[in-house]
Amino acid sequence: MRIVTGVIFSIIALLCLFMGGLPILGFLLVVIFLGSVEYVKILRTKGFHPSLSLILLTDLAFAILIFFRRFDLLPSIISLAIMASFLMVLFMGRQPYIVNVATTVLGFLYCGWLPCHLLLIRQISADRINAFQIGTNEGLWLVIFVFLIVVATDIGGYYFGSKFGKHKLSPVISPKKTVEGALGATIMALIVASFGVFYTKLTLLHALVAGLLITISSQLGDLSESLVKRDAGVKDSSNILPGHGGILDRTDGYLFALPVAYYYFVNFACGHNIIIEFFKYIQGAINVYFG
Repeated sequence: MRIVTGVIFSIIALLCLFMGGLPILGFLLVVIFLGSVEYVKILRTKGFHPSLSLILLTDLAFAILIFFRRFDLLPSIISLAIMASFLMVLFMGRQPYIVNVATTVLGFLYCGWLPCHLLLIRQISADRINAFQIGTNEGLWLVIFVFLIVVATDIGGYYFGSKFGKHKLSPVISPKKTVEGALGATIMALIVASFGVFYTKLTLLHALVAGLLITISSQLGDLSESLVKRDAGVKDSSNILPGHGGILDRTDGYLFALPVAYYYFVNFACGHNIIIEFFKYIQGAINVYFG
């Protein structure tokens, strides 16, 4: 059943990804909705009460604004959502107040903002980044690049961990994960990443560096979700996906991998170096200040 569920989920995701537009937006919104519901349900087992309605509303705003490329409005939405978190807790009147505010903010960032980087990567094209001389489908292949590395990470971690695993990676948070499994996952991911030069415009160096960052962030994403579940005393985020658990269980690695991949692509791999730009900004500020 686990294999069947995984195949069906992957086919739906790939179809939506290749079609782009409204299908990928719809798929993302479903994932965000289910993930947010699972997140709130987990925290309620701890006696916390984040606002599900505010989380969902903010997540919807993130996805819609990014889909229509209204990036200028994102800071406003984040600011308003943070202020609204305090107001919602104030009117709900449920303790612990500070924790409820914090978990609400964490909810719309973790369940909404992070997965929305799928849209940001999907939109990467020559019309957005002039230095990246590519066609409008480059974003599609970059998303596939990320997906394949995360899958390779999962497979490598499982195989090497089960076959050679002896040293626990994080005994308290995730007892089944081993150092050998993490190293095997990284090796597998780098091998898969090296093939990215054949279907993306990434150089071998950028493909390997991106692959390393993606596999590390994917493993950290997995551990982070395990930390939340362990603290709440639950095994799976839900049972909506037979054999896999919940949406968060299936996407935890992607939640960290997608943002890391996106910022690496646009700041380093696409001909624009954020570090150089930062020093140029400092130099310009010094010139203005000292005349």
